[in-house]
Amino acid sequence: PMLCQQCESAPCMAVCPVGALTRDEELARVAINYDLCIGCKFCVAACPFGAMGIDTVARQVIKCDLCDGDPTCVKFCETKALQYVDATTVNTVKMREAAEKLSELLKKTVARPGVS
Repeated sequence: PMLCQQCESAPCMAVCPVGALTRDEELARVAINYDLCIGCKFCVAACPFGAMGIDTVARQVIKCDLCDGDPTCVKFCETKALQYVDATTVNTVKMREAAEKLSELLKKTVARPGVS
């Protein structure tokens, strides 16, 4: 899965009609306020990385929120393939470039209804 890139100028935040997505500067993340979210899914459509999802059981949007700086996925990865490191300019740029390339590739290769 593609993880949220925690964009500084996040498209998901820009399209949210109720301001449910906000930037938490302390943890350098974009957070969802579920009390405000109306479930319009504009943020899902706006994310250029495909990192926003929909929890069909809870009927709400979901994204990585870094678990308040202590990601659960890292704790439970038995092979230790996942690692949490603070964002730096260098690794953040590399991650975003890779995510953009993947996003473009997926747009070209994923079949879309009504498109030949």
